[in-house]
Amino acid sequence: MTTYVALLRGINVGGHRKVPMADLRTLVAELGHGDVRTYLQSGNAVFSSPSDNPDALTTELEKAIEAHFGFTVSCLVRSGTYLRAVADACPFRTDTLEGKQLHATFLSEQAGPERFASLDPAAFLPEEFRLGDRVIYLHTPGGLGRSKLAEALARPALLKGIDATTRNWNTVVKLGEMSAP
Repeated sequence: MTTYVALLRGINVGGHRKVPMADLRTLVAELGHGDVRTYLQSGNAVFSSPSDNPDALTTELEKAIEAHFGFTVSCLVRSGTYLRAVADACPFRTDTLEGKQLHATFLSEQAGPERFASLDPAAFLPEEFRLGDRVIYLHTPGGLGRSKLAEALARPALLKGIDATTRNWNTVVKLGEMSAP
């Protein structure tokens, strides 16, 4: 059995696309997965599965959510091992930052530096980003809500064809802990 983390994009924001966490837990369990837990209301589920194919799990979950709730939700399913590796590889000093100052944008596929060549990093200082394994690490000293860099990184042209969802560092750490063996 592998422990996975499902990251749902854009649910329960401003009263739209409501997915109650109790319903999400039930839905994931009905798909045959075990030890289903959720974290916060923003679409984070941890579960165990005999599957070794996170892409197949992603497709399965997206179809089940659409069938059950009547709208599409982009999901990313990653192993707990991957999530902890993302946390361990963070290029920023996590011990000196508040969780709201550091974020991880998880990507459905690897994005190379050429995608971001049009961005002038100096124009966004003191905000910074670094690329990792299917993740963008984002340091926003003033928080994500006012971040010009986060806004620029979210432009459709930069991530064309890639699904992305962002979590603050506190959530990344907690999901890593929840998915640990």
